[in-house]
Amino acid sequence: MAERDGPEVIGRRVQQLRTERGLTQKQLAEPAYTPAYISTLEAGRVRASEPALRHIAERLGVAYEEIATGRPAHLATDLRLRLTDAQRTLATGEAEVAAEQYDALLAEADAHGLVAEQAAALLGLGECALETGNLETARERFEASEQRLGDAPLPNRVPALRGRAVSHYLAGELRYACYLFESTLDELNRTGMHDPDALLLLYTGVIAPYMDMGAHARAAQAAEFALALAPQVGDPALVARMHRSVARTMIAEGRVAEADASLAKASELYRQLQIRTELANCHWMRGYLYVQNGELERAESELREAQAMLSAKRAALYTSQVNVELADVLHRRGKSAEAAVLLHEVLGDLSPERGAVHSAGAHRLLGIIAEDARDTESAEEHYVRALSLLERAGAAGDLADLCRLLGDLLRRTGRVEAALDAYRTGLGHRTAPGTTTLGPAPAQPPL
Repeated sequence: MAERDGPEVIGRRVQQLRTERGLTQKQLAEPAYTPAYISTLEAGRVRASEPALRHIAERLGVAYEEIATGRPAHLATDLRLRLTDAQRTLATGEAEVAAEQYDALLAEADAHGLVAEQAAALLGLGECALETGNLETARERFEASEQRLGDAPLPNRVPALRGRAVSHYLAGELRYACYLFESTLDELNRTGMHDPDALLLLYTGVIAPYMDMGAHARAAQAAEFALALAPQVGDPALVARMHRSVARTMIAEGRVAEADASLAKASELYRQLQIRTELANCHWMRGYLYVQNGELERAESELREAQAMLSAKRAALYTSQVNVELADVLHRRGKSAEAAVLLHEVLGDLSPERGAVHSAGAHRLLGIIAEDARDTESAEEHYVRALSLLERAGAAGDLADLCRLLGDLLRRTGRVEAALDAYRTGLGHRTAPGTTTLGPAPAQPPL
C-alpha cells in the first residue's frame, strides 16, 4: 500500500471535503458503505482500506492521493518533471539559473514531505555549488541529500557521495577524498552492485586526487576503467529530451505511472550529462601521460579538449585546474608568454580554500617562468606562495619537488644555508611515512 496519513488526519480531510461539497454522510457512503462507517472514519476511529478511500475519493471528485496524503494530484510527478528541467538547465551550463529552480523545488518537496524529491533537489543544488566553486555549500547540500536517502541502495547514494568527495578534494583535503572514493568503490564491488553509471562517476572522480597525491599508476588505472565504462553511457541529450516530451503527453492523458517511468529515464540521462565534466578528467589524464612521454603536441590537444568540454558547461573551477596543466605544456613548447597570461587568469579564480593544489601549481610554474627570465625575486615569491598552499593541502610529492626548485634558486643566489633548509624540508616530505594513506587499490569492475 502506498504511503498515507494516519486515520485521524484522513478523517478530518474527508469531513472537510464532504462539507465543502455539501454532501451528507449517507450520500458519501452510498452505495457501497453505510453512513455509520463514514461517521466512524471521519472521527478517526477506523483505518480505512484502500478500496474504501478510493470509493470516497471518487464520490468527492478528487484523486486517491489527495485523500490519502493531502497532496494535490500528480504533485510528485509534476515535481519530477520540473527536476528534469533543472537538470537540463545545469547540464547546459546555467548553474545559477538551475540553483534557483532547485531551490523552489526543494521548498515545494519539503512542504509536502516528498523525501526522494528533496534528495534530488539537494543533489542538484550541490552540483550547482560545485560548478560555481562554492565548496562549503556544495558539501552541505550533498550531505543533506545523502541523509534524505537514508538506507537507499548504495548506487542511489553514489552521486551524493561522489559530490561530497569532490568537495573535499577541491578544498585541498586529498586523503579524505581518496578514502571516500575508494571505500565506496570497494563496497560496490564487494556487494556485486556493479552499476555502470555509479562506477563511472567514482572512477572518473578519483583521478584528480590520485594525481595530486602522486599515485599516478592508480590514476592511470582509474582512467582506463572509466573510458571502458563510458560507452555504456553514451551521449544521452537527445534521448532525455524525447523522454521528457513523452512524459508531458502522458501526464496530459492521465497516464501517471507511465509518465513517471519516462521521467525517471530522462532524469538518469540528464545526470549522465553531468558525467561530461568527469570525462574531461580522462582527457586531462591522457594529456598528462603524453607530457611524461614527451609528446607535447598530443598533450596540448587532449588538454584543450578537456578545457573545451568544461568551458561549454561553464565549470569555472574545473576549467581553471585544466588551464594550469595546459599552461605547463605551453611553457614546455616555448610559449611561455601565453602560459603566463593563462596562469594569471587562473589565480584570479582560485584560492587556498578553492583549488589549493592547482593554485600552488600556477605559482610554481610562474616561478619557473620568472627564473627563465632571470627574475629571481619574483621566482622566489611564487615558490614560497606555492609552498604554503601545498603544505596546507598535504600534497607530499609536489612539496618535495617544489623544495628542490626553491633550494636550487637559493643556492644559485648564494644563500647556501637557506638552500640546505629547503632541501631538508623536501627530503622530509619525500621520505615521511604515511605520505599517502591509500590502502589497496579498488578492484577492477566487470567491463
